[in-house]
Amino acid sequence: MHGPLRTWVLWTAGFLAFPIAGLAGRAVAGPVDDPMSALVGGVVTGAVIGAGQALASSGRLSLPRWSAVTAVGGGLGLLLGAAVAGYRTDLGSLALMGAAEGVLLGVAQACALPRTARTPWLWAAVMPALWAAGWTVTTLAGVGVDARFTVFGATGALTFSALSGVLLHRLLPATAPGRTTGPDSLREVDA
Repeated sequence: MHGPLRTWVLWTAGFLAFPIAGLAGRAVAGPVDDPMSALVGGVVTGAVIGAGQALASSGRLSLPRWSAVTAVGGGLGLLLGAAVAGYRTDLGSLALMGAAEGVLLGVAQACALPRTARTPWLWAAVMPALWAAGWTVTTLAGVGVDARFTVFGATGALTFSALSGVLLHRLLPATAPGRTTGPDSLREVDA
C-alpha cells in the first residue's frame, strides 16, 4: 500500500488515540459536569489526541505543536461546548457541544497546520461538523454518553478520523518521499 491510501489508513488508525485520551481526561478530571472538569478534561484529552494524530500523520504534523494546540483548543472548546449544551447528554445537546468545541479546536489546529497547507482555514470550517458527527455516531451506537465523557467514543472517533483524513490529504500538498519541508512539518510523504 502506497501513497494517498497508506497515508489515509495511518491517519484513520489514529482513531485509537481518542478512547485512550478519553480515559486519560476522565482519570484526571472526572465526568464533564462543571466548567473545571470540562476545561481540565478537555486539555488532557486534547493533548493525547493531538499527540496521537501527529504520530499518525505520516510526518505531516509537528508532534509538539499539534499536541499543544489540540490541548488548548480541546480544553477551551469543551469548556464552551459543555456550557452551551448545558452539560446535557441527549443527542441534540451532544451534537451542539461537539460543534461548539469544533469551532475553537478547528481554529487552533488550523493555525498549527504546516505553512505548505492549502487553505488551512478549511480545516477550521469543517471541524465543527466533524466533531458534531463524532458525538452523533457515538450516541447512535448506544455508547453510555450519560457518563459525560470528555470525547466521543471509538465509533465516533473512527468516523471522525476517516473523514478528517480525506480533508487532511486535500490540504497538505504531495511532496517527494523524505523531502524536508521546514520547521512546521517533520516530513511530507507522497500523498
